[in-house]
Amino acid sequence: MSVTLPKPASVPAELQELFTRMRFPYARKAAPEVLATARAQRWDPAEVVRVLLLEEALGRDAATRRARRKNAGLPSGKTFASWKSELSSIPIPTQNALQTLEWVGRRENCAISGPSGTGKTHFMEALCHLAIDHDLTVSWFTLESLAAAITGAKADNSVARTITKICRSDIIVVDDIGLLPVDQDTSEAFYRLVDAAYERRSLAVTSNIHPSGFDTIMPKTMATATVDRLMHHAHLVETSGESHRLAEALAGRGVVPLATTPDPN
Repeated sequence: MSVTLPKPASVPAELQELFTRMRFPYARKAAPEVLATARAQRWDPAEVVRVLLLEEALGRDAATRRARRKNAGLPSGKTFASWKSELSSIPIPTQNALQTLEWVGRRENCAISGPSGTGKTHFMEALCHLAIDHDLTVSWFTLESLAAAITGAKADNSVARTITKICRSDIIVVDDIGLLPVDQDTSEAFYRLVDAAYERRSLAVTSNIHPSGFDTIMPKTMATATVDRLMHHAHLVETSGESHRLAEALAGRGVVPLATTPDPN
């Protein structure tokens, strides 16, 4: 038995104008169907208002999350939908605890270290997408992009303002530390960020080397001061094992097989 849905109602021009004037695009879009349903089911007027305002609120929330996701600078769009928790060397209880995001509310840090290809960046990016879904803000950097942002601000003496802007985010990520040597400017930029975020914002890092070894890639004095602040209130997670990317490549799952052209002979 088919159900006949009420046809969308025409919305009075004055109401359309008011929606536009009040900048209620989502309520305006939903209004024809909501009004038709309200008429067919004899809703109380208060229910009509509630549903239209709810449509506007939900639409605005979704738009805000889309904007936050875009502005975060996340690298590849990987979420927990593609994360295989059972294959990770990160203990399941640790994964679950970090996914509660309680550490962000307490302004604690998270440092994930381990060999390349063991899921550090994937897990951290998935955490960031989850945080955005919970109405938190994220800023994602590599050491190189962080250095470019802060060093570039020296030209107009806006370093403090730039760091303050970065630290407005609830989670600040610095990804892939240890892949390349770190020069003086990059070391200084990293230290400035860690110092500014200390006990004020949650800083998350992924690294090929343990934080205790940061003095092998940056000046020892600066590395000591940086790690001291970074790790004081931090959850340290270590990954292990072979590269997932290499394993997929060797198993032939790294690419989609190419179509072959039949030999004309």
